[in-house]
Amino acid sequence: MKDYKLIAGCFSLILLLLLLGGCSEKSETNADSPKPSKKEKINETIPVAPRDLEAMIAQKPGILVKEHLDPELEVLNGWDANKYTEFLDKTFKPLVEKELQAYFEKNKDLTSDKVYDLLVYQLGSGQYKTYYDELGAFEHGHEMPELPEGEEEIEIAKKQKTNVVILIDASGSMNAEVSGGVKMELAKETIKQFTDELPEDVNVSLLAYGHVGSGSDADKAKSCKAIDVVYPLNSYNSDAFNKAIDSFQANGWTPLAGAMEKANELLSSYNKEEYKNIVYIVSDGIETCDGDPIEAAKKLNDSNIEAKVNIIGFDVDDEGQKHLKQVAEASDGKYATVRDKSELEDLVLKKWKPSIFQVFSTQGILLHETVDQMERLNQLYLPLYTASEREQNRITSAVYYLQDNDFISREIGEQVIDQAEQMHKIRHSQFEEIRNQKETEAQQARDEIDAKVKAWKDKWYKELEKE
Repeated sequence: MKDYKLIAGCFSLILLLLLLGGCSEKSETNADSPKPSKKEKINETIPVAPRDLEAMIAQKPGILVKEHLDPELEVLNGWDANKYTEFLDKTFKPLVEKELQAYFEKNKDLTSDKVYDLLVYQLGSGQYKTYYDELGAFEHGHEMPELPEGEEEIEIAKKQKTNVVILIDASGSMNAEVSGGVKMELAKETIKQFTDELPEDVNVSLLAYGHVGSGSDADKAKSCKAIDVVYPLNSYNSDAFNKAIDSFQANGWTPLAGAMEKANELLSSYNKEEYKNIVYIVSDGIETCDGDPIEAAKKLNDSNIEAKVNIIGFDVDDEGQKHLKQVAEASDGKYATVRDKSELEDLVLKKWKPSIFQVFSTQGILLHETVDQMERLNQLYLPLYTASEREQNRITSAVYYLQDNDFISREIGEQVIDQAEQMHKIRHSQFEEIRNQKETEAQQARDEIDAKVKAWKDKWYKELEKE
């Protein structure tokens, strides 16, 4: 009996040990089993890809595109397109193929819609909205030159004399170099040529500002007071003017408001009934002497002299452009930005002449303006088209990889490719429609301006024949 109890006790102990061992093994298995990765969770909830235009425009960049593809690289055109192709072949495709292999080894028998959703989720561009909004807001920029209308205004124009006051920024930043030379020297050369070509009956004055001291804080007060009339308002004398413009160099701060106030004083006795008063400014930056250029420009235009302020921003940053444009507009004047020697010469020598008195040289829209408008439009359209086409190509390339490795059937692959092509056509059709609309608007503006300028010139020719 004792032997039986001993055997039974041993059997119970062995059974207990086996049970405990099993529980321990189960516990260890649960502890060591890998949890689904974040990426696997994402892959289980692939969002439905956009199938309409509005949703595609708002589409976010694909996971792999956002992580590995530089947005600027994706939209490169021309010779630079090779950089995109090289990156795609050497770097991006291997990453895509590795990601697709990992996903499709665990996810079988997907429909074509699911495959397309996945590929857009990974490879979609996501650049459409920015360029699309800018394309929609594009303005051609063509402007009608000032033209007198009616016999009375023509008679006034004949009797008026013209005063041209040129303000040149001589702050230290004008010593910087751009394509073609140093900004200060280029500005001087172009202004010399401009004044040489003015009509003989035009009075000219030249003011330099900010040319004293340096850009240091210690010299600020002295530099901000440095606003000198280096050529008094008078008829133009080439030798005297050239001597005056060579008498100063770029050195200090930028008292733009003070310079305009000085111009206002200079023109104060020349009323708008007898004189056409125009202020021209060449500057490469904003006010740095605590003045209010916008208020100074308003006073020039609101006063009895009614002077307009036209400003050329020479290689100015975005903030400076915005500020200088506001200054010009405050006086009903014009603002333009130039970046190098050729642009400066082109703008000054073709746009600064008082066209109301230059009947023989007054033109409508010049060829370079049309070319510039087309280039600006294409800078918005081409990235849109390129991003759309390259998204389609990335999806197509991924489909071929999946087919070649038997992850999807040929039939499914063809359906996905057809879907990608269809979406590209929808996008491209809309982009092209907007571009054509903007080009039509620009052409209509050119035609209207050219027609009005021609009619005005014909009228002036008849007036001149009577004299």
